[in-house]
Amino acid sequence: MTTTTTHTVNFNGVGPVDVTVNEHGEGQPFLLLHGGGGPDTVASFAELLATTHHVRVLIPVHPGFGGTPRPEALSTVSGLAALYVALLDQLGAGDVTVIGNSIGGWIASEMALLESPRVSGIILVDAAGIEVPGHPIADFFSLTMDQVFQLSFHNPGPFRIDPTTLPPAAQAVAAGNRAALAVYAGTSMTDPSLAGRLSASETPTLVLWGDSDQIVDPDYGRAWAAAIPMARFQLLKDTGHMPQIETPDQLLQAIWDFPSPAR
Repeated sequence: MTTTTTHTVNFNGVGPVDVTVNEHGEGQPFLLLHGGGGPDTVASFAELLATTHHVRVLIPVHPGFGGTPRPEALSTVSGLAALYVALLDQLGAGDVTVIGNSIGGWIASEMALLESPRVSGIILVDAAGIEVPGHPIADFFSLTMDQVFQLSFHNPGPFRIDPTTLPPAAQAVAAGNRAALAVYAGTSMTDPSLAGRLSASETPTLVLWGDSDQIVDPDYGRAWAAAIPMARFQLLKDTGHMPQIETPDQLLQAIWDFPSPAR
């Protein structure tokens, strides 16, 4: 069963921020951070994780996504990371494993750099955020949705949709997601300072990558792992940028094999 709660988080420099959190299960806490496609891209995987293991999965909706409001002062990935650390403090959650896909992985890495004692491990799934010479991120904002699907999946056929066929409300949410992504990540979806700052990370980190990802290729993922002192890289077979959708069982196994102090 999914429960949805809005938490008002008092956040320095921004003020009270309403964060919508979808929650599944109970047990060891996982914080699951969605990418630019919005919370729907991780919803089914959250349910799978919670129904196959004794865990509590928290899925915050990044303010501005999913039709939620975004305070004007909240406009950076590092700001989102600080917001979610404050959320974990407010919830009193401990030994939290943070999983982030795409921009969600970027947020997770920034959370690790904040050194919250509540976070015990980080799992990056096809993360965006760093600059890697010779391995640019696909120019998402110049692509058609059909091109995005082509680059995002090993086998895009089953996942393609025509956005023009969606109801008007769904189209409005998708447009809002895209606008929020541009605010937080910029059109390049990178922070030139991030790779250098990651050398200070002391949080155990697993970097998981789809071997068919053409949004951010596997060598880009290897560069992520190389930038983090306590990181391990693992390639996922026959899957693309969103393995939580395309090969959820494979992703689940890789996550559960990652050692955590809480397990």
